[in-house]
Amino acid sequence: MKPLPLPPRLVGLAVGAVLALAGCSAPYVSTQAPTPVRQPSAPIAEPASVASAPFAKPPTDWQLLDEGADHVAGISLVRADTELLSGLQPRQTVLVAVIDGGLDTADVDLLPHLWRNPGEIAANGKDDDRNGHVDDTWGWNFIGGADGKDLDHETLEITRLYTRCKHLTPQLSVAPPGPSAADCARIETDFPIKRDSAVQLLDRINNAANALDRASQILSLAIPESLTVARVKAYQPTGGLQSQARAIYLQLEEANITKQVIADAKKDQESQVNFGYDTTYFPRPSIVGDNLMDLSQRDYGNRDVTGPDALHGSHVSGIIGAVPDAKEGIRGIAQSVRIMMVRTIPDGDERDKDVANAIRYAVDNGAKVINMSFGKPYSPQKADVDAAVKYADAHGVLMIHAAGNDNQDTDQGHNFPTPYYLDGGKARNWIEVGASSWKGGDSLAAPFSNYGQTRVDVFAPGVDIKSTVEHNEFKRESGTSMASPVVAGLAALIMSYYPNFTAAQVKQIILASAIRYPKQMVVRPGAGDGDPLVPFGTLSVTGGIVNAYAALQLAAKEAGGHTP
Repeated sequence: MKPLPLPPRLVGLAVGAVLALAGCSAPYVSTQAPTPVRQPSAPIAEPASVASAPFAKPPTDWQLLDEGADHVAGISLVRADTELLSGLQPRQTVLVAVIDGGLDTADVDLLPHLWRNPGEIAANGKDDDRNGHVDDTWGWNFIGGADGKDLDHETLEITRLYTRCKHLTPQLSVAPPGPSAADCARIETDFPIKRDSAVQLLDRINNAANALDRASQILSLAIPESLTVARVKAYQPTGGLQSQARAIYLQLEEANITKQVIADAKKDQESQVNFGYDTTYFPRPSIVGDNLMDLSQRDYGNRDVTGPDALHGSHVSGIIGAVPDAKEGIRGIAQSVRIMMVRTIPDGDERDKDVANAIRYAVDNGAKVINMSFGKPYSPQKADVDAAVKYADAHGVLMIHAAGNDNQDTDQGHNFPTPYYLDGGKARNWIEVGASSWKGGDSLAAPFSNYGQTRVDVFAPGVDIKSTVEHNEFKRESGTSMASPVVAGLAALIMSYYPNFTAAQVKQIILASAIRYPKQMVVRPGAGDGDPLVPFGTLSVTGGIVNAYAALQLAAKEAGGHTP
């Protein structure tokens, strides 16, 4: 996923498995005070455990299914539709802003639910609504230039800070305040290590890709028809080389690892090596043309919310509000919704200035929910982002943020932006989301997900989620990037039926109604072989997974027992 240092896209799972088969080892893939949760009048049930899923691959829409009826720990939306919402009509359409890398505005499963700026006449070259942005019909692009150019690749924040510390660029790549001497000492130590690790990982990915190609070639010579699982299983090897190729093929198939998965991993790692860690790469001035030193600047960018790569943003948007597609078996969680794209996230690390402006744009144009499926370990202009978060919080906008894919304890580290302000205090209307898996059992927590008993509020489905991507296509993606829009969609769903609830009330309902699994023993994300299992309840504030059925039940109760 582009907004994180290394996109999930199953890379953490796939590369690790493939490299192991290729005889290599791989590091994990990278990509604050507890939140009080008011308990509902009737306590939410706490199942003793979650059984392992009884199938090898997830159902298409597993995130919408019910553990009791469907044997997978989804959010019980299908059940809620049938038992709670049947015959009822939403009472308002909810605007959700998606701060991301771009969205395919021509996608037939997204188009009916896209926001259209009511104050703007499309493509007339004028700022009709006088909001400082010309022709912002679908949203706005803060990483594009007035001439229509779009920023694609960017450096990582650690690279920008390193160049600032080492005085490597004639132009400042990071606005004041610059990093302290202590920060520079740490950055100057960490940067070469991370860059070298990225280069080495790319080499191993290339080796693994070659090994996979070789296995396929060997099997293709032995099996005259096209390779399928059934044919490879039926094949009886005639030698050691064929036996090894067959074993590799079947193990990869069992792990749902394809050539495309490996290609995605290679593409993402090449981007980090060739652009992310390149201290001489500085495309911003010639493309966007804004003054990076002026954090108050708002009037830059362009109207192109699609950009050069809209896969991630389209996928996220589809999880929130794609129209039902019976053929593909997908649907967004909220149907009375409009989606506003605010293009802010390049292939690399986002800049704090753009994030702050994106949040303000969303608030000023009426968003009730903001989804933020991105993050980074450094935030040099955090004060500027804090000011924008305070602005959204004061306007009653619910902010949903992906916890990150570093399989780390965020109680001990950072994945910016955060709801915690530099000058003290915390955003009230913020939910931090970790990712859960359809596999259940001790694999309930996604292996890549960040976690934190005080800084991650709740988990949501985030593994193998099928949703919309560019060009009217569909794809399974994994990451907290997928878990965050599950929660954003649920928030929009509740708001659409209960328009009088505030953002704080909706947050309370979502967290208080999460189905808790406090005693389910799981593999801790990032755990090594032989590490003990941990209680799922220790990985977040709630120790639970969001649930639409329970949330709508609680919403009705909080509304005085009245259905919408």
